[in-house]
Amino acid sequence: MSEPTAPSTRRRRLLVLAICCLSLFIVGLDNTVVNIALPSIQQELHAPASGLQWIIDAYTLVLASLLILSGSVADRIGRRRVFRAGLLLFVLGSLLCSLAPSLEWLIAFRALQAVGGSMLNPVAMSIITNTFTDPRERAQAIGVWGGVVGISMALGPLIGGFLVNGAGWPSIFLINVPVGLAACALTFRHIPESRAPRPRRLDPVGQVLMVLLLGAGTAVIIEGPGHGWTSPGILLLAGVAAAALLALPWWELRTAEPLIDPRFFRSVPFTGATLTAVCAFAALGGFLFLNTLYLQDVRHYSPVEAGLWTLPMAGLTLICAPLSGRIVGRRGPRGPLLVAGAALAASGLLLTRLATDSPAGLLLLAYALFGLGFGTVNAPITNAAVSGMPNSRAGVAAAVASTSRQVGQSLGVAVLGTVVTTAVTGPMATGFAQASHGGWWIMTGLGVVVLLLGLVTTTAWAARTAFAVALRIDPERSRQPA
Repeated sequence: MSEPTAPSTRRRRLLVLAICCLSLFIVGLDNTVVNIALPSIQQELHAPASGLQWIIDAYTLVLASLLILSGSVADRIGRRRVFRAGLLLFVLGSLLCSLAPSLEWLIAFRALQAVGGSMLNPVAMSIITNTFTDPRERAQAIGVWGGVVGISMALGPLIGGFLVNGAGWPSIFLINVPVGLAACALTFRHIPESRAPRPRRLDPVGQVLMVLLLGAGTAVIIEGPGHGWTSPGILLLAGVAAAALLALPWWELRTAEPLIDPRFFRSVPFTGATLTAVCAFAALGGFLFLNTLYLQDVRHYSPVEAGLWTLPMAGLTLICAPLSGRIVGRRGPRGPLLVAGAALAASGLLLTRLATDSPAGLLLLAYALFGLGFGTVNAPITNAAVSGMPNSRAGVAAAVASTSRQVGQSLGVAVLGTVVTTAVTGPMATGFAQASHGGWWIMTGLGVVVLLLGLVTTTAWAARTAFAVALRIDPERSRQPA
């Protein structure tokens, strides 16, 4: 079955983009809105520090593990059908999270939420790339898409603060219910059904290996300090993660239609986009996790006050995300990537001086710089991931970029959270503010890596590698990059 003709009028195309962005908004919001509620959840459900990490990572890990699979299934059975099912499952998971009676049930329902969320991002990207057939319009639409990622995640702490303070932590999940149902109704009415001309076969072995790698690896990082790095359970998990890490590329190189096509990584812009997404979102995950605990547990601010302190970050992201999308659409990703890397590194460097009584100016400047960096990084990630790819592979490439975002955020919460928790509770225990310095140094390093990747992946040589990959994948539909 061939793909249907894209909506003919610009108004209709923009409506499709708006519906897709609405779904992305609630999924992205759920990535960060939960952070501001962690102290309240900890108090009510008696959760340890590792439990708080799992509340975040249960969502991001499942999302990361299933994004590519969901995109492949949608190409096979219908994108609108899978998109609508994802919205309904996400709404159900959100409702159950608001009713969770214990930490264990909350973590389980967060995973269910993520199963629904995994059906939204890559499928929506496929819908967008097939709706906007003009290269310039598509670049601008992808820029808007990438901007919404940053906007939704930046607004999470602010919206979460008001919800938790006014109606308790369950309200951060209940807000998804009416928005998700509205998006589902709009999808049924306005988004046409489509399938890939030749759907890719599923790769169950690759899918299982990815789940084992991400799940076992993250469990080792989070649970290692509590159970002991040499305990039998942790060593077993580490062995599973290492085996999956070795087996995944071996298998993907030998299967006809792999979950992740290894040829993609011969494209320097694609590989750079993947690494940039991991680094930038690791910085985001660690920043939100540590910042929430610092503002509420150390400085004793209410959820609303803690959310208001993030206004510089949210405001700069709101301004920079759409601006970055327009710049990427017109001039390419180099400028936004360099600004993003420099700003993230500068923010982390400032926070390495964090103390219990740090002056407001230091905090506000660090938060503003983080908003500048995070606001400018999303659009170039998506643009670089699909740059030069044939239309038939744009959805898969975008799904890999989205997976990298979620993997990065999971690693940020796991690694930075574990580094700081160990410093607080270990034999050389210190106060939280001082213990967080190790985490902020890691964030500084992540910003530097983003900056260097921006320099390397936007050269003429990098563009030639992307074109060469496109020729190998689909010689007839590839075209010279601008």
